Amino acid sequence: MGDIKFFRLNDKSVDEVPGTAMRLEKDLQNLFEYRKNLSNLMGIRFLKSEYKTTDGRIDTLGLDENNLPVIFEYKRDSNANIVTQGLFYLDWLMDHRDSFHRLVQEEIDSKTAGKIDWSAPRLVLVAADFNRYDIHAIKQIDRNIELVRYRKFENEWLMLDLLTATVAKSPNPTTAKSPTAAVQERDVVQRKEHRQIIADASGKLEALYERLKGFLYELGDDVQERHLKDYVAFRRIKNFACARLVQQKENILVFVKGDIDDIDAAKKKFIQDVGDRGHVGTGNLRITIASDDDLERAMNYIRRSYEEA
Repeated sequence: MGDIKFFRLNDKSVDEVPGTAMRLEKDLQNLFEYRKNLSNLMGIRFLKSEYKTTDGRIDTLGLDENNLPVIFEYKRDSNANIVTQGLFYLDWLMDHRDSFHRLVQEEIDSKTAGKIDWSAPRLVLVAADFNRYDIHAIKQIDRNIELVRYRKFENEWLMLDLLTATVAKSPNPTTAKSPTAAVQERDVVQRKEHRQIIADASGKLEALYERLKGFLYELGDDVQERHLKDYVAFRRIKNFACARLVQQKENILVFVKGDIDDIDAAKKKFIQDVGDRGHVGTGNLRITIASDDDLERAMNYIRRSYEEA
């Protein structure tokens, strides 16, 4: 694939800084797993390194900000086997949900384990490069797969480039084999899922939501849309906006990341700091959008959240 060029500015001249791969594959893995790096780089909570399976070891297991299980596989350079190897581990994980549930209980807590969402587990493949066959192959597979290219520049900078991401069209059923799956099955019966809320929305609310989506997709060609049980997450490498339609009030709640102190007092009527309150989705600011004027006023805050994701 095309290469990334990185230059150092020296007054009016430029010097290219060559990008390199890690010396060892393990160095790349250790970098992602060190302290809070996985959270800072990808918005994912680290669970386990070198997790043993029946026929191998998963490089890294994590849980993302939407409570989706995440598998990481790393390759120092490019490797044709990384996609098939990752898919093997993804299938293994789906067949061993109980083991993952216990791991989350041990590494985080039981409350978080009860929120695991098995509808769209993710496979993140990190390598120095991918070929066109890798990119074509994952587009044919109905799974949530992300190809992330990395480059190290000297010993000061790390670049991550989300080359492509596929979103499964058919969410995995949440019924089999796991205690959390059984709980989720009961919840589906008792509570309408957000996809259905969107489908049942009035013409006015649906039109407002479509205008919001149009704006979100115009922010960049790396925007991804993921439907979860209670909301829709819009993300790059990390979430930057989560939207939930409220039928009764004919409005949309949008959660973004930002600083409440940067918001004009006049706008605090429709933007609230909910960082210390429980709510669906991610983000510490809740924006209530009930009209095109509200959407217009919210755009700068959503754009800022996108730029920082």
